[in-house]
Amino acid sequence: MAIIEVSELSKSYAGRTVLDRISFSVEEGEIFGILGPNGTGKTTTVEIIEGLRRADGGTVRVLGMDPIADGRALRELVGVQLQHTALPDNLKVWEALDLYASFYANPRDWRELLAEWGLVEQRDERFAKLSGGQKQRLIIALALVGNPRVAFLDELTTGLDPHARRATWELIKQIRDTGVTVVLVSHFMDEVEELCDRVAVFSNGTIAAIDSPAGLIDGVGAEHKMRFTVATGGEVDPEALTELIRAVPGVSAVRRDGGHVTVAGTGDFATAVTGVLARNQAVVSELRIDKRTLDDAFTALTGRPLGL
Repeated sequence: MAIIEVSELSKSYAGRTVLDRISFSVEEGEIFGILGPNGTGKTTTVEIIEGLRRADGGTVRVLGMDPIADGRALRELVGVQLQHTALPDNLKVWEALDLYASFYANPRDWRELLAEWGLVEQRDERFAKLSGGQKQRLIIALALVGNPRVAFLDELTTGLDPHARRATWELIKQIRDTGVTVVLVSHFMDEVEELCDRVAVFSNGTIAAIDSPAGLIDGVGAEHKMRFTVATGGEVDPEALTELIRAVPGVSAVRRDGGHVTVAGTGDFATAVTGVLARNQAVVSELRIDKRTLDDAFTALTGRPLGL
C-alpha cells in the first residue's frame, strides 16, 4: 500500500526550477531512499511532503492526507529529523525527550526510547557533551517519540566517522523493523545500497530512475570490468583469443598488455568471456571481476559522478 503519493510536484525559487513535475510513491514498511547531489531538490521534496514548504504545483498525500491542509493531524503520525538539527547545549537528554513527548497526544514512553537507543547512561548528560553518535541516537529517538508511522531522516550520517555511520545504519534498520516506514535522504552511495529497498535518483530537479539499488545497477547496464592473466607461449594465439573475446555480446573493450587482459562490458558478459577462455583451453590466473556499484549506475543515469 502506498503510504506517500507524490504527483507532478513542482517548485521554483526566484525563477529557477528546483522540482520539475516529479512523481513517485513510497510503500508501507519500506526504507525509501532519495539520492542525489546537493542542489537537486532532495530536501525541498521532503520538506514539501512534511508540510514545511508549499509546492508551486502538483499534489502530495501522506497517509491519505494533505500535508498543508491536514498538517496538524499529520504531525501526530510522522517523525522528522531535519538536515540540520541542533538542541540547546545545556539541555539534558531526558529533558529533550520529555519536551518532545509533550508535543504529541499519544507519545511513546521516552524512558523506553532511552533503553532502545542506548542512551540510559547519558540520561542526565547535556547535549553539548554527547559524542556524534550519541547525538544521532538522540535525534532519532526524538523523531520517534511521537510514535510515528513514517519517519523522515535527512542526511543523517553527514559528518560522522565510519564507525559511527555504520552504527547509525543499524539504528535505521531497527526503525524499519518496528513497522515504521522510513524516507532516507542521502548522498552516500554505500549508505543507500546498504539500507534502501528502493531508491529515487534525483538529477537537476527531476527523477532519473526509481528502483531497488540492484535494479538500478542492472537496469542501466552499468559498465564493469574483468581482469585476468593468460599464460603466453602455449597453443593459444593471443590475438585470436582477443578477437573472440571482443565478439562476445556485451563486451565494449578489450585491452591486452602482454599476458594481462582487461575486458570492459555490460550485463553478464563475464560469464560468456569465461566460457570462451575455457573452450579455447586458455590457462588463466589472477582472474578478478570488478563489482558494479550504485555509483556506476548513478553516473550512467545522470551523466556525472555524484560528487560533481
